[in-house]
Amino acid sequence: MALGEFELIDRFFRRPVRRAVLGVGDDCALLQPRPGMQLAVSTDLLVEGRHFLSTVDPVRLGHKALAVNLSDLAACGAEPLAFTLSLSMPRPDERFLAPFAEGLLALADRHAIELVGGDTTAGPLTIGITVMGEVPAGQALRRSGARAGDALWVSGWPGEARLALEVFRGTLSLPEVDFNAARRAMEQPEPRVALGLALRGVASAAIDVSDGLLGDLGHVLKASGVGAALSLADFPRRPLLARQPAAVQRMAWLTGGDDYELLFTAPPAAADAVQAASAQAGVPVHRIGRITAEPGLQVRDETGAALDLAGWAAFDHFRT
Repeated sequence: MALGEFELIDRFFRRPVRRAVLGVGDDCALLQPRPGMQLAVSTDLLVEGRHFLSTVDPVRLGHKALAVNLSDLAACGAEPLAFTLSLSMPRPDERFLAPFAEGLLALADRHAIELVGGDTTAGPLTIGITVMGEVPAGQALRRSGARAGDALWVSGWPGEARLALEVFRGTLSLPEVDFNAARRAMEQPEPRVALGLALRGVASAAIDVSDGLLGDLGHVLKASGVGAALSLADFPRRPLLARQPAAVQRMAWLTGGDDYELLFTAPPAAADAVQAASAQAGVPVHRIGRITAEPGLQVRDETGAALDLAGWAAFDHFRT
């Protein structure tokens, strides 16, 4: 007997809630933010063939579907609270649903975020998640707070996920061990929620790197009315990326996307506090540049020469 919509929900996604007032099973979920808290809300849509390959492990897909949304909460300095799931799929395939739910809910449990509702329907495989989090009033990290003189920082190891995409595209060849590491970075990113929380009151502006560092930094510069100067000599590199030609490294760093690291600014005097936040969250951070009063972006390569950015572009869902 074919699996129906409501049986699908009951079997794979209905869970008791502890923090929400009311979860799955009614027309609406009910949430009650704590006194003095504001609600942070973000949503992302993942479409097969556009955001993920049909060959992806469903466990990893479930993880990533929630991770990319948690990354937005991290960039806002918000503590995860609840999320909804909308799932379109050609047919209710239990061989897909069981591992997908496993990956999704394992990450949800790690971050104490509750599934409180959503929808399912027949159609192309598409995953829509909306996350809700709490942040003390007036303490949310925003894109508009960068000031001239601020240091520019990035977490983790941006660029590694792009290597896997280039292998799938046939433009790059990697040894199996390197490909597996790059593919894990692309398909199973770690949202930097703990770092985002630790940066409240320290960072002046923040954004997550999802569409490429150049493009995401551009959003911060535009919102803040400032410019930036970057030095590729200061960019973090592990052996996985360091073994690649300089041109590949630059492409992966600057336009790679799918990193879900935090790009943030902080006053120079806050450098010790940034490092303390890094240690508290257990996530490495690297200073890669500075904010300038003059609008625009300057990038210097590993030798200190100015890099021509003509033709470099971030990911755009309707142009890429």
